[in-house]
Amino acid sequence: MATRALDQDVIRRLADHSLTLITELQTTEGAYPASPTFSAYVGYCWLRDGAFIADAASAAGAAESASRFFDWCARTLNARSDQIEGIVRATNAGRPPSGEHMLPARFTFRGEDGTDEWWDFQLDGYGTWIWALGEHLQRHGLVAEPYREAVALTVDYLLASWQRPCYDWWEEHAEHVHISTLGCVAAGFQAVLRHGLISGERRTRVEAELADLRAHLLSDGVRDGHLIKWVGSTAVDGSLASTVAPLGVIDPASPLARRTIELLEAHLTVEGGTHRYLGDTFFGGGQWPLLSCFLGLAHDAAGDRDRANELFDWAASTATTDLDMPEQVDRHLIAPGMQQEWIDRWGTVATPLLWSHAMLLRLGVQLGRISAHRPSITPEGNI
Repeated sequence: MATRALDQDVIRRLADHSLTLITELQTTEGAYPASPTFSAYVGYCWLRDGAFIADAASAAGAAESASRFFDWCARTLNARSDQIEGIVRATNAGRPPSGEHMLPARFTFRGEDGTDEWWDFQLDGYGTWIWALGEHLQRHGLVAEPYREAVALTVDYLLASWQRPCYDWWEEHAEHVHISTLGCVAAGFQAVLRHGLISGERRTRVEAELADLRAHLLSDGVRDGHLIKWVGSTAVDGSLASTVAPLGVIDPASPLARRTIELLEAHLTVEGGTHRYLGDTFFGGGQWPLLSCFLGLAHDAAGDRDRANELFDWAASTATTDLDMPEQVDRHLIAPGMQQEWIDRWGTVATPLLWSHAMLLRLGVQLGRISAHRPSITPEGNI
């Protein structure tokens, strides 16, 4: 069932609100808070979320905001150069550090480690931030010099670590190698090569490792013609759409992309709302507007703009009366019996979630429904 297109004025106001929220909540340091009010997220910026938020801000015209985020990434990583070099040396010597001694997935706004326990060893954000940086620099004709040291440190960290199991986008299943994570790393490697962010021996190593990574992804990451959640799985995950677009790791015209999109629709998407994965119990396993936007980007890249517009409208329809977009909605729950348990633990669903607002902007800009110069709408179809 297609979602009814929302009134054009509603979308315009939602776009205005989304970009305003992202830019005004950005900290003085340049970090993007995941959510300003949700108990488990307050005070933290994730590299993954932040990179996608910065990419959306950049695409929507807020170039200064995106640059400030990338400056924050560079400062945060440069300050950890000794730690990164130690991880690389130990790994290359056959003594890879345990997960709790790897770099964290999220940082305080000052770029420090958190004080509470978290599922921190995730590699996806490290590939994603350099992918988003490359897109931003190319989009706005900016120079790469301020970021080269941080990019080199990140590349060395990923070269040493990309084959390791780690937590996925959802901070679960640390025992597996996740295909979406490999997609993020591959996108980062592609970006540093495409945009000339590295050179010399490091570039040669990235070229070789990217070829190995892609071969691994396209063999162990595929089952029955579609991408899978993790190596050894048969299931799909909503995050897989990102490998098609915006990350551009999988050719959108390929049978692999088409079959993956088909499975994401058939297994995880109900009336435009996309679940994370079958069996999800987080807040009852609802539908995530940001995943519908990722799926919309993949559809558009694969040539189905009508479906992309339907997914955009569904994502926009999840906004509250205050135009805040949630992390997920409970219109269709996989595990309704688990919803209250999470509410009792952390409170109601994170609202607003900046990543949700960002992906709506990113898809809207791609479809031509949100201006790339300011957060306002143009008539549907006037692309």
